[in-house]
Amino acid sequence: MTDPVAHFYDQLAEDYHLNFRDWDSSVVTQGEFFSRLIASRLGDGPVSILDSCCGIGTQALGLALHGHQVTGSDISTIAVRRAHAEARARGISLSVATADMRRLPFADEAFDVVVCADNALPHLLDEAQLSMALRELSRVLRTGGLLVATIRDYRQARRDRMTGTAPLRTHDGRAMSFQLWNWHDDGRRYDLRHIQLTADDVADWRVTTRHTSYWAITPDELSDIAVTSGFDDLEWCEPAEVGFYQPILLGTRSTTMS
Repeated sequence: MTDPVAHFYDQLAEDYHLNFRDWDSSVVTQGEFFSRLIASRLGDGPVSILDSCCGIGTQALGLALHGHQVTGSDISTIAVRRAHAEARARGISLSVATADMRRLPFADEAFDVVVCADNALPHLLDEAQLSMALRELSRVLRTGGLLVATIRDYRQARRDRMTGTAPLRTHDGRAMSFQLWNWHDDGRRYDLRHIQLTADDVADWRVTTRHTSYWAITPDELSDIAVTSGFDDLEWCEPAEVGFYQPILLGTRSTTMS
């Protein structure tokens, strides 16, 4: 049976870039941002990086443009294929693999850095599944290697039972997307409807709806699981401090796995 998260991103892969005002520009700016962030912890590169939820390549392509040796993996085969095609179109070297974060096909201590961005970890809906993924990310990092993970800031969203997101239009105005949220009774998880409108002309909009689920995990909750999954020296970088749109967790692979 197809994994529901893989199914969601398989459906979304062709149109994923429409979730950004200007995806090509985001590739460049995120590559610059994460390269600086990694250098602040590990010094000037290049370094070997696993983008463990690479999608169509938003972070992986940008990091490769800065000379890093990047491998991209993702649970969605269609997204991985697109990431590879986007890399070839730009003359970028990018190794790719279809892989679930909970069962990575890479050797122990294979990478200097593991990236897990764009709110991928909250697709894992309980502590056991999230811990399994973080232990795998720790396993493939060298001792002292760096975890870079970003999640949506759910602190206020959980208090207010946020019901969705404001529409976001692409820079050319020909696509728009937004989300509707339906909270579970536990107040910690929600089902999401991702609604995307695209137009060949202004009078003819095509509407596509896709479904997935999230755990609205808070930074404190994620930190606790990261510590028991093989990371220490944790640091949260808040949007107001670093200028990125989501809170960022930095962590170092522990000398000894717990």
